[in-house]
Amino acid sequence: MEHLFASFAQIAKSLVEAAAVIIVSFGALESFGRLLWLVITPGATHGERKAIWRRFGTWLLLGLEFELAADIIGSVISPTWEDIGELGAIAVVRTFLNYFLEQDLERAEAEGGERHIESAVLSEPKQGSPCAPASG
Repeated sequence: MEHLFASFAQIAKSLVEAAAVIIVSFGALESFGRLLWLVITPGATHGERKAIWRRFGTWLLLGLEFELAADIIGSVISPTWEDIGELGAIAVVRTFLNYFLEQDLERAEAEGGERHIESAVLSEPKQGSPCAPASG
């Protein structure tokens, strides 16, 4: 029974790791394609590049979450304290990477959102100004 559980856990760990690879690979390919599109499109802005970076960061975060899940599954079948210690260290490093990447993404979104609001407010003509649309 124990051997069956260990086999199942190993298969589950491999599947979750494969999912992580697929997720990160898809994110990298998508980001690369979008960057190529920006290169051939005239007038690309810094904001568009930042949006690609944020989206790629989201894919990386998701991939890290899957890798962490695979590490947790792997810790169930680790036979020695040394293996468990290594898995714990890997989990800590991945958790810190995940945390700081998420903080960067949230900060970038907040800054982008503030800039979007500022630009919308600054670009809207005030009521009664010669540029305001006529009401009625």
